[in-house]
Amino acid sequence: MHIKKLGVVGCGLMGSGIAEISARAGYEVVVTEVTEDFLKKGISRIEASSQKAVDRGKSTVEDRAATLARITGSTRMEDLKDCQMVIEAVIEKMDEKKKVFSVLEGSCSREAVLASNTSSLSITEIASATKTPDRVLGLHFFSPVPVMKLLEVVRTTMVNDDVVQAGVDYGKTVGKETVVCKDAPGFIVNQLYLPYTLVAIRQWERGLATKEDIDKAMSLGLNYPMGPFTLMDFVGLDIHYNACMAIYDETKDPAYLPPLVLKKMVQAGQLGRKTGKGFYDYASK
Repeated sequence: MHIKKLGVVGCGLMGSGIAEISARAGYEVVVTEVTEDFLKKGISRIEASSQKAVDRGKSTVEDRAATLARITGSTRMEDLKDCQMVIEAVIEKMDEKKKVFSVLEGSCSREAVLASNTSSLSITEIASATKTPDRVLGLHFFSPVPVMKLLEVVRTTMVNDDVVQAGVDYGKTVGKETVVCKDAPGFIVNQLYLPYTLVAIRQWERGLATKEDIDKAMSLGLNYPMGPFTLMDFVGLDIHYNACMAIYDETKDPAYLPPLVLKKMVQAGQLGRKTGKGFYDYASK
């Protein structure tokens, strides 16, 4: 498959990052949002991120200008009709993703690759909501998208091999290392990562050590760039909680059942860095 034009549905934290790296790699990109306000915020995020790359010497002023020129914003899903690949990056709710894919199926050509950036929801269930599940796969990016090197390519039992290969090839063109895995709750990374963080919360709750010392132990003992509490705050506790619950609801494996304290923090709006408080307080930083 030769992909020249790429669509991204959703211009939030993940969608804006996907649009940015795709445009930087030379793709013509159409990114959509539900309102003009959300779209403007997303485009502003791309502009700020691409400027950071220039400030850090990882891009030039000319390359940044060319990248931004390749990006078109829209509030109309119909504007994705000419895209050879469309990546969905909307909220982590199955009903919302199914709605997106039902629209994409009618808007895009039969040959277009349709991908979901979900971190924990079933690609098979998403694909089964369409009449063409053979062209649906998962492309799971990691945050922040312009920085993190991994792309999980998720295949169902229904998807065509050339669609999977198109996902792998796309990942290489945008500078990612790809891994291919079967469609299973949490895929590779989150199957391993989420239980680890929940164990850390339980260690802290029962008084084994402070949050700070647990973070220090994992950073220095295993050479992790962040300890579990720092990382959960960075990702967002709401995203973290929802990912755990999505896997638990599907598997009923208690390893993925979040401790009550995590649920209470989400209910209180203490979501980590983005709200100024999570396991740590960022209000003064």
